[in-house]
Amino acid sequence: MSAHRALSLYRNTQNSSEDDRVEKHAPLVRKIAYHMISKLPASVDVDDLIQVGLIGLMEAARNFDPDAGVQFETFASQRIRGSMLDELRNADWLPRQARRNMREIERTVVQLEQTLSRAPSEGEVAEKMNLPLAEYQEMLGDARGHQLLHYEDFEQDGENDQLDQYAADSSANPAEVFSDDRFRSQLIAGIDLLPEREKLLMALYYDEELNLKEIGAVLGVSESRVCQLHSQAIARLRGKLKDWLG
Repeated sequence: MSAHRALSLYRNTQNSSEDDRVEKHAPLVRKIAYHMISKLPASVDVDDLIQVGLIGLMEAARNFDPDAGVQFETFASQRIRGSMLDELRNADWLPRQARRNMREIERTVVQLEQTLSRAPSEGEVAEKMNLPLAEYQEMLGDARGHQLLHYEDFEQDGENDQLDQYAADSSANPAEVFSDDRFRSQLIAGIDLLPEREKLLMALYYDEELNLKEIGAVLGVSESRVCQLHSQAIARLRGKLKDWLG
């Protein structure tokens, strides 16, 4: 079912107040979808995310309680993201080879930081991995979608290796780790130690919520280069947080 048809069906079956909420907040679905798609591989279709996000918005409009003390936009954002994440759980959207490559990059970054007592450059990481710089950068680009925390970090060897951050797991929840004050302090310290350009990138993406194209304009680089720098920053942070990630 197309997004337009889904909206038409919704209008025909719901009351005016719910319809008004959906109409008013439909742009929110696109905003969330395009922000999310920028950290996913090219194989993920943004229109698919928008479609399931609209379904989440409709459910939010139908279930919203004005007396609950929460603004509708906040409530709807959670439902929209939840619908999109549910959709992503059904696909192995980051190839296993890309995950293996990123784990090797993380290990190499940690080794070099211990040796150099500073953040290694891309050239130094590539040299340590016996790779031409261009091939190393291509590897970073291929790992678009690699996240700071993955459910597999909290699993025992041999358990589910199909999905990363968006895999369902009732026994281990990375969100709980993010809420830990000690983890957050270590994460903030790790971000502060990033090279300046990567630190700025993380602030623009996670604090200012710019998309990769917008960040590229700020940094004066291409969107693909932003992907590479983001993957490298994530690799550095995961290395610093290895005690939390198993």
